[in-house]
Amino acid sequence: MYYIDPHIHMISRVTDDYQRMAQCGCVALSEPAFWAGFDRGSAEGFRDYFRHLTEVEPKRAAQFHIRHYSWLCINAKEAENVKLSREVIAIIPEYLNKPNVLGIGEIGLNKNTRNEAIIFQEHVDLATKTNELMLIHTPHLEDKYKGTRMIIDMLKGDRRVNPERVLIDHVEEHTVRLALDNGFWCGMTLYPITKCTVERAVDILEMVGTDKIMANSAGDWGKSNPLAVPELIQEMKRRGHAESEIRKVVFDNPLSFFRQSARWQEWHEEAVKPRTTIPKSSAEGRKVKVTR
Repeated sequence: MYYIDPHIHMISRVTDDYQRMAQCGCVALSEPAFWAGFDRGSAEGFRDYFRHLTEVEPKRAAQFHIRHYSWLCINAKEAENVKLSREVIAIIPEYLNKPNVLGIGEIGLNKNTRNEAIIFQEHVDLATKTNELMLIHTPHLEDKYKGTRMIIDMLKGDRRVNPERVLIDHVEEHTVRLALDNGFWCGMTLYPITKCTVERAVDILEMVGTDKIMANSAGDWGKSNPLAVPELIQEMKRRGHAESEIRKVVFDNPLSFFRQSARWQEWHEEAVKPRTTIPKSSAEGRKVKVTR
C-alpha cells in the first residue's frame, strides 16, 4: 500500500531509512523545520538549515523515488529568544518559492510561555500574509492539553486563519477532538515515548473516525521509527479495518491536505501514478510488490 509520511525529520536520518521507507510503499514525505538538538546561535545558521531542507534532502529522497517536501520556521524550543526568532522569520520569505516548500511549520508551543506565544502569532501572521499552509506543534506530556487549547484559541482569534489550511500535530486521546471539533486537520505521531504508540493511534481512530486525521512517524534524533506508518497499516489490518479506511488515513488524507499548496500540485502527479513495484534504488535493485 502506498503511504505518505506527513512529518519526519530526514536531516537526522541515514540514507538507508529512505531506502527502507520506499520498500514499504512511501511515495512522499514532508519535513518540518525543528530543533537541531541544540539552540542555534544566529539567523545565518537557519539560512544554512533552510538550504539543507530545500536543496539537499529532496536529492537524497529522489534516489529512492520519494518526493520530499519541507516546512520553514524557527521551532518553539528556540522561540524563547524573541530577537533571534524575528531575524529568522524575516529570512523565511526568501525560501517560500522553493519547489518543495509546503508552508510554515512546525510552529506552536513548547512550554506555553509568553514569548513562545508571541513568536507563534508572528509565524501565523507570515503564513496568512503569504497564503501558506500551517503545520502546528503541540507540547508534549502534561502541558499538551493546555498548550493545544492556547494554540487553538490564538488561531480562532485570528479571522484570517482558515482551519482547513491548518494541520494540528501530535494529537492524543485528550486533544484530538479539540482539533477536529474546531475544523482543523490533525496528525497522530507514532513515537514510542512522548506521543502515541501504534496501538493507541488505532484506538483513537476507532474513537473519532478517519475524517481529517493522518499519522506520522516524526522520526528524528531521538529513539524513533521511520517505519511507524507501515506498522500502523499492519495494526489496522490486524483489527479488521477496511483497505479503503487504511488508505484514507495514510494516503488520501495527507494528499487532500497537502494539495492545497500550489507547490504540491506542481509535483503530485508522478508521486501518485499507479505502479505495481517500488522502483529500483541506487543502492539495491530489488523490487518489492505493494498493493494499492
